[in-house]
Amino acid sequence: MTQKDIQQIEKKGIQIKEIERQIGIFKKGVPYLHLIRHASIGDGIIVLSEDKIKESAEYYQQRIKNNLQPLKFVPASGAASRMFQSLFAFQEAASGNESVEDLFSDEKYRSVKQFFEHIEDFAFFPELEKGLGGIRNKEGGLKYLEILKFLLSDKGLNYGFLPKGLLKFHQYPEGPRTPVGEHMIEGALYCADAKNEVKIHFTVSPEHLKYFKNITAEAAKIYEKRFGVKYLISFSEQKPSTDTIAVDPDNQPFYSSNGTLLFRPGGHGALLDNLNEMEGDLLFVKNIDNVVPDHLKNETVRYKMALAGLLLEYQGKIYSYLRLLEKDPAAISDAQFAEMSDFVQSVLCTEFPAEVKSSKTSLSLFLIKKLNRPIRICGMVKNLGEPGGGPFWARNPDGTNSLQIVESSQIDMKDADQKKIAKNATHFNPVDLICGVYNYKGEKFNLKNFSDPDTGFISSKSKDGKPLKALELPGLWNGAMSDWNTLFVDVPVITFNPVKTVNDLLRSEHQPC
Repeated sequence: MTQKDIQQIEKKGIQIKEIERQIGIFKKGVPYLHLIRHASIGDGIIVLSEDKIKESAEYYQQRIKNNLQPLKFVPASGAASRMFQSLFAFQEAASGNESVEDLFSDEKYRSVKQFFEHIEDFAFFPELEKGLGGIRNKEGGLKYLEILKFLLSDKGLNYGFLPKGLLKFHQYPEGPRTPVGEHMIEGALYCADAKNEVKIHFTVSPEHLKYFKNITAEAAKIYEKRFGVKYLISFSEQKPSTDTIAVDPDNQPFYSSNGTLLFRPGGHGALLDNLNEMEGDLLFVKNIDNVVPDHLKNETVRYKMALAGLLLEYQGKIYSYLRLLEKDPAAISDAQFAEMSDFVQSVLCTEFPAEVKSSKTSLSLFLIKKLNRPIRICGMVKNLGEPGGGPFWARNPDGTNSLQIVESSQIDMKDADQKKIAKNATHFNPVDLICGVYNYKGEKFNLKNFSDPDTGFISSKSKDGKPLKALELPGLWNGAMSDWNTLFVDVPVITFNPVKTVNDLLRSEHQPC
């Protein structure tokens, strides 16, 4: 690389050896994760009884009174452009077409037809109608292209380019509410500490930061009075040092037309750096678009508190075991070793290599290694065919088998056995996590030490008309948390209501009751 290249790399805060490592990944490829079997109820997935839900939620609330400090972490930097892909495609096809409605006979515009048929059911409709001075022309027909231009471009609402967090999702008597507002209300319901302070952290793009600050400040004025809380809202941006280098088809660094190296965002796995800087006894992680109106929040809140209490219960047991393991292995009884071993295998679902049990010393070291890690509890919903990752038993780099959240891109679908395991999955990952990031001595874990750097994803893109390959970092809840203690819990599907396309907002779960 030239001196100019090196200066560009160092300016982003990236070390040259990291660039070499990334190029090495492009050359050798990203290895698939080896699945052992899918996780299921009774085999890696916990089902909570009503009594246990109540007990765990009460335990969490008691710990809050004892000054437990929770924090809500919301990845919110993603653009909403994918929500409107079908509308963009229709807009392009309809431009200059005098018979716009004829396009609706094409099956690929079926979703667009549904959008226009139910346009008055969207929370952003009043603003859209007002901005256009009405949505119909003199003949009574819809102003199709004018509606799309106002909705999607900076000539109007600019929804095609804003992040999801700033879009109006739900309608209420007092007016529409954004996902940011919904997360703030959620925070007041299960994330307030003993001082009634609600700490929420949003990851945002630099160009949208001022909008997030404005909308949270305005919402806080309303919700602080309504819920008797004080919001402590913070923001961070994806760090330039987490960008990854792009390469050409020959795995050589890709140069833009201006002669500079091309870097691309590292995907949501880059947010591990942001999460690593958070201060909180419990970190609630949930995607920005997974929200519901107030009349459906009760079940989400109930399970959030129950999962938090369950994590604290198991975390306390882990801490007690680690304090015991500080002793000379010879001073620990066989019964105590048996209890700890059973906990790691049956509760934390980490299978032992045979050689570990050869002596008390080797068993003690193995138990310390597996217990002294960050812990996460993950809600899992029944598999209803949504695209994305799921819970599996998988082989780890150290030869052990444990629970992992695995994305479809990590599975070798050309292998018949692996494909069968993937297809038989009973549950789906809704990205609903609670994380414990302190060790038994009260010290914060460095989360980067528990990531699997060999996981990730290579995709084909183009720039300036030339093909390139891009690398995404290990996903935040996949490879980035590969070496965490993991608990999977079956949760109701009502707690998972993402908005991937604009028409998802027409689902009953996103409509007023």
